[in-house]
Amino acid sequence: MNGFTSVFKREIKAYFSTPLAYVFLVVFLAACGQLTFMDDFFKMRQASMQVFFSNMPMLFIFLVPAIAMRLWSEERRSNSVELLFSLPITTTQAVLGKFFAAWSVLVLALALTFPMVLTVAYLGDPDCGPIISGYVGSLLLAGAYLAIGSFFSILTRSQVIAFVLGVVFCWLFLYLGSPQFMSLISSFMPMGFVEAMESLSFQTRFESIQRGVLEFRDLLFFLLLIAGWLWANIILLEERRAA
Repeated sequence: MNGFTSVFKREIKAYFSTPLAYVFLVVFLAACGQLTFMDDFFKMRQASMQVFFSNMPMLFIFLVPAIAMRLWSEERRSNSVELLFSLPITTTQAVLGKFFAAWSVLVLALALTFPMVLTVAYLGDPDCGPIISGYVGSLLLAGAYLAIGSFFSILTRSQVIAFVLGVVFCWLFLYLGSPQFMSLISSFMPMGFVEAMESLSFQTRFESIQRGVLEFRDLLFFLLLIAGWLWANIILLEERRAA
């Protein structure tokens, strides 16, 4: 646990000792406001944050890999990863420490959108259920994107390549359940495979949570996916340490 805490504190300090975290927070909040209030927020004529949360999957698909790309790529580029693993910490502690530090920045970003909740409450009498579930879903979605992005950050020394690969794979998971993708693969794949692909769609799971019903299967899906990609992080790092 001491190893995890050390890595966590080191990463948090690294984020906020450079402009990275501040730029990310400003861009995220500005994009949230722009996409929400320039969309159909006022046309809906109801106190709801549906428009706000519906923008999260596409907004995160670019911003979260931007946070994840530096997690390991920078360590490998500067060769400081050898110094990191010379400390009395395990690979698991290092991976989890970096992941939760980056996830904390995303939690802070979502927390800073709280004025939107106050705005909706001022304009009407919103249902708290979809708002709470929307934030839970957004947090889990961000965690899933982050775990994927972290994996590709280990894979390459280039932050740009890590960013591009993270965006591409997050996009694939997001649109697995889209009508266009389903129509394409259903023309040559068995229905069982098509349904399996649809069940892996981030969009399908997120929309289910966003409706205000926190089903155990949806929460478990994101938690297992995060755990699976972090496990892949650990395996890849172990192979690189042994090489």
